[in-house]
Amino acid sequence: MSGWRLLITRPEADGALLGEVLNAQGIHSSSLPLLAIEALPETPEQRALLLDLDRYCAVVVVSKPAARLGLERLDRYWPQPPHGQRWFSVGAATGEILREYGLDTCWPVGADDSEALLALPELDEALAQPTPKVLILRGEGGRTFFADTLRARGVEVDSVALYRRFVPDYHPTALVERVRSERLNALVVSSGEGLHALRVLAGDDWHWLRELVLFVPSPRVAELARQMEALNVVDCRGAGTTALLAALRDTPVPAS
Repeated sequence: MSGWRLLITRPEADGALLGEVLNAQGIHSSSLPLLAIEALPETPEQRALLLDLDRYCAVVVVSKPAARLGLERLDRYWPQPPHGQRWFSVGAATGEILREYGLDTCWPVGADDSEALLALPELDEALAQPTPKVLILRGEGGRTFFADTLRARGVEVDSVALYRRFVPDYHPTALVERVRSERLNALVVSSGEGLHALRVLAGDDWHWLRELVLFVPSPRVAELARQMEALNVVDCRGAGTTALLAALRDTPVPAS
């Protein structure tokens, strides 16, 4: 895999961890976080939902920040989590955080997206009751496909927004200068929001940045990238480090 020179756009802490793994594999990377995380204050309505956690047959956690912040709230209100409750995550990295805490957690294998989560037999089993209720721990805004699909199936869905993402205030040329100065040959994004932030920061330089290899986490984000006229999109079928490493192994390094 030597020869890859990657721009990592994950939030700072996650980008640093990924950089360490890549470095151990002999892969050069440079971190330019395009989304930062800010915890949101708890509202009385959210507190009421969490105090009634045992009403839900399933809890769905959409990201690592949601897992970490959600577990802080769980510690506060439920020293002993409700017995028999199933927890679900979109990806393995988030799921491992929950499982290490001691929660009965499932996630899809081979894809990190809402569609794969909705196809899990374990989710169907958890929802197989007269009046199923699901709680989603998530960030502010973002995609509502999962919740909308469950509601269409007759499931009662509540959501708790634990954090917001925002784009750091970079100089307009920060992205292109980083790519050129370090001779980077690929860009890595981990969400649709991250892709949008990348496109905005690229500005008028997108006409040549779009020619770089662009690693994305899912078919949905791959389609968004192609709609933006990215020319070399690679779907990693997951947002985690393992999925990225597999995609790097399977993708030819561009000629320098």
